[in-house]
Amino acid sequence: MQVFSSAHRASRFFLSPHLRTAPSLCSGLAQRQVTTDPIHCFLSKAFYSSGVDTVEGTPTEDVKELYRKMLDSVNVQRSMPPNAWLWSMIANCKHHHDIGLLFDVLQNLRRFRLSNLRIHDNFNCNLCREVAKACVHAGALDFGKKALWKHNVYGLTPNIASAHHILLYAKNHNDTKLLVEVMKLLKRNDLPLQPGTADIVFSICYNTDDWELINKYAKRFVKAGVKLRQTSFDTWMKFAAKRGDTESLWKIEKLRSDSMKKHTLETGFSCAKGLLLERKPSDAVAVIQVLNQVWT
Repeated sequence: MQVFSSAHRASRFFLSPHLRTAPSLCSGLAQRQVTTDPIHCFLSKAFYSSGVDTVEGTPTEDVKELYRKMLDSVNVQRSMPPNAWLWSMIANCKHHHDIGLLFDVLQNLRRFRLSNLRIHDNFNCNLCREVAKACVHAGALDFGKKALWKHNVYGLTPNIASAHHILLYAKNHNDTKLLVEVMKLLKRNDLPLQPGTADIVFSICYNTDDWELINKYAKRFVKAGVKLRQTSFDTWMKFAAKRGDTESLWKIEKLRSDSMKKHTLETGFSCAKGLLLERKPSDAVAVIQVLNQVWT
């Protein structure tokens, strides 16, 4: 009996204080694991999948409240929530985690529309555009690019206007890598290029001094039959003149003259600069005189 008592005291002496409190710790873990709060469950998945968690990434209160209400509506009440809740959630997204909750709601709403309401159509283009805009505002470009997928689980209808929001972000940050990614997504998901797309793309290439990239995408726009605006020709011709590439300049001028007769000041001065580069000052003067007559 004395031996047993001594052994018992020794085991208590060598046992770590942290280990002695293990039962209480385990019970706490168990309580946290069985929580049914949808916000906690979603953020736990996001935390372990991304490996990061920041104060800035914490969802805003308005977004969390709308997230709970909409999930309760489809999963408990088995009814479609008011459209105003979804639009309000989109408008209130400020952080990356807000966008994560938004996309989770969209997936739940799409599933509910399919299984309970037998609605196979996606949400309209306007919703996709506002979602993409919210993604850019929150800096959640990874989700923004998902809004351009033709086949997605969120019920989004991708469109070129949505892509423009992301491209404008690339323009503001001189991000050619993002530009290339978006252009690949447009091609892969059969989204038609527009004149406004060319304006943004050309601006990014000019601002980052990427001549090869602007020519690559210019060929793609021309091949797709996109009618380039004067602003696109302004940027493209100014770029060629700045580089001193008169051969490219006259090819671009030929394309421009085929679709529009009147020069802008930018294209006119680019032509004048090209003539000076070719040592034809009298021709350059003549171009300047014509511009002066037209624009004064």
